[in-house]
Order: sequence, then C-alpha cells, then structure tokens
Amino acid sequence: MVTATTKAAKAVIKKGSSAKAKPAKAAAAKSAAAKPAAPKKAAAAKPAAPKKSAVPSKPERLEMFRRLAEYHSDAHCELDHRNAFELLCATVLSAQSTDVAVNKLTPALFERYPTAADMAKAKPEDIEALISRIGMYRQKTKSLLALAEGIVTNHGGEVPRTLEELTKLRGVGRKTANVVLGVAFGTPEGVVVDTHVQRISQRLGWTKNDEPITIEQDLCALLPKSEWDHASHVLIFHGRRVCKAIKPDCEACPVNDICPSAFDAELVGRKAGRAR
Repeated sequence: MVTATTKAAKAVIKKGSSAKAKPAKAAAAKSAAAKPAAPKKAAAAKPAAPKKSAVPSKPERLEMFRRLAEYHSDAHCELDHRNAFELLCATVLSAQSTDVAVNKLTPALFERYPTAADMAKAKPEDIEALISRIGMYRQKTKSLLALAEGIVTNHGGEVPRTLEELTKLRGVGRKTANVVLGVAFGTPEGVVVDTHVQRISQRLGWTKNDEPITIEQDLCALLPKSEWDHASHVLIFHGRRVCKAIKPDCEACPVNDICPSAFDAELVGRKAGRAR
C-alpha cells in the first residue's frame, strides 16, 4: 500500500528533476545563440564595363556612324511617296504624327489631288475629311492648300529646289525642306534634325546643344556633305528601333563600347517632363 509519505517523496523528486531540466534547456539555447552564423556567399561581381570617354574624339564619332550605317543598311525615308510634291505634303502632314499614320492617309489624298495644281483648287472641308485621323488636321489643311497655291503661282507648279524657296512656302520649315532636298533631289543643304536625330546625337556625344539648328551645325561639321541625307535616316532608324526614348536597348547597340551614354542613356536627350 502506498502511504501519504511515499507520495510526498515522489512529488519532491519529480519537482527536483523538472527544476534541473530548465537550466539545461537554457544552457543549450545560450550555446546555440553563441555559435557564429554561417557566412553568406558573396554575390558574383559584375565585370567592369570598359571605360568610355565623356566626349568621344572625332575618329570615335565617325566610327560610330560607320557602324550604325552598317547596322541599319536599309535606312531610308519611311514616308510613302512617288514624287517631290507627294513627299513635301507627306512631310508637312508628319508633324506631331507618325509616318505610319501619314502613310494610311496619303494614298487617298494623292489619288484625288495628284498635283499642286489639283490641290490648289481643293475645298478645305474636302481635304480635312481625308486627313482628319491625324493631329492638327485643320492647320495642316491650311498649310497644304497654301503651299500648293504657292507652288503653282510662284514656281510653275513644280516643287522648288532650294532651301530658301522651300521655306517660303506655308508649313515648310528647315527640317521639311531638307527632307525634300535630300530625298527627292539628292541636294541636302543640311542634316534633318527631328526628335530622334536630336536624342541620338546627344546620347552619342556628337553634340552638346539642345536647339535643332545648332545640333544641325554640329552634325554638318562632323560628317561629309555626301552623308548628310543618309545620316539623318540612319539616326532615325536607330532611334525608332534600338535607342528609343524610353528603355533604349543598349545591349543590342553596335556602338555600346564607345557611346558615352551606353547603359545609362534613358535620361539623356529627353525633354524634361511637365510640372504638375
């Protein structure tokens, strides 16, 4: 028979065992905490990019152009046209619009008004109906009618062949005039500087200027005259296909080893955002 004394003795033994176990667990935990953590593996270091000069030398800039021209060997004017008059009208329509959008409109426009004499007789509402799918179509209608009338009145119905004469036509600035002179006549009087040419030439370190006219002067000083027209198409192709305003594909760029903006180009040559 188990007496009360025996039960009390067992309880004391059990309590003592429990009290001894607690210090043992605490010691084990303390020992585990004291062990140094396993060192983390260091991330593999990225290979250092080749050093590029902030301002490429003229030989380096010309080498860039050579490579880009080779890379974009099919660079050409992407406005569909069959003659100088169609190219002039298409270029005027392309302001603040894409070449793709303009090319969708011009077949119907030129079918109805194939010459300057035909367009000069058109009613504004008829032209507006044909080009209303692009921006500023009312203003562009006025420009088309005025330049057609100017060509008929002052140039015998033929598109003039000099920068001075072209820029006297309504809606025709220096850029548009040089597109026509270079593409239609092969006699450019400068380099066409659109948003793509401006951005790319700044990223490549070919110019430090922001205004189209001074950028054009820098490009004309860099490149031989025989390349003025070709250069604009090469830079436009590069801007549309590789060196885009947002997320430029520097990995695919054929001049990423000497371009001063390579892999850090997105904020170069872009217009500052509007304050909100």
